[in-house]
Amino acid sequence: MLKVDNLHVSYGQSEIIHGINFEAEQGKVVAIMGRNGMGKTTLMKSLIGINKANSGTITLNNTDITQYSSHKRVKSGVAYVPQGRQIFSTLSVEENIFTGMEYTEDKETQLNSVYSIFPVLQEMRKRKGGNLSGGQQQQLAIARALVSEPKVLILDEPTEGIQPSIIKDMAHILNDIKVMKNLAIIVTEQVLSFTVNIADEMYVLESGRFIHKDYKGSINEDKITSYLSV
Repeated sequence: MLKVDNLHVSYGQSEIIHGINFEAEQGKVVAIMGRNGMGKTTLMKSLIGINKANSGTITLNNTDITQYSSHKRVKSGVAYVPQGRQIFSTLSVEENIFTGMEYTEDKETQLNSVYSIFPVLQEMRKRKGGNLSGGQQQQLAIARALVSEPKVLILDEPTEGIQPSIIKDMAHILNDIKVMKNLAIIVTEQVLSFTVNIADEMYVLESGRFIHKDYKGSINEDKITSYLSV
């Protein structure tokens, strides 16, 4: 569904991403792990078009979207949940969700769909986003992304600031979404236990390059932990 080929991305004169290659297939989760400062967020922002590529290609369902603006990528089927969630704290839950529906044709169907996935959001639909817990805000951010009916869902460190007990619930939710929506999901993370529960493929990113790759069922947790703790 999404293919990244020899991607190079810079901030100013400094190249941050050095020739990244990977594919995210429909109905699969690709997880990218790495310590802070290794380029995870830069890579995710380049996939949604916030950071422009110096070279290389990003292909969505066989269409080259490398030069597309962010809003055109969203319209084409890429949804992004940024690090820190960035919900609108003064808007209600339902108002937040509607901000993700600019290109959605059947808004009522999509609203009911995300409420079926996140029933707590339906219960709190009139509550301001800023009054939700961290875990509820993350659910809201994901719901806002899903109502755009994406083909690819990008999540940047979704467990950040969330209690460990809620992290397990988040893993179950993402696994359910993968099956229900048949999406390609790309997620960056630092919490290994969470990643092991959701990933079909796992990469370790260090200094803008992939240095390790594993597959579901054969993930070498000790080796990955050594990369994350250096």
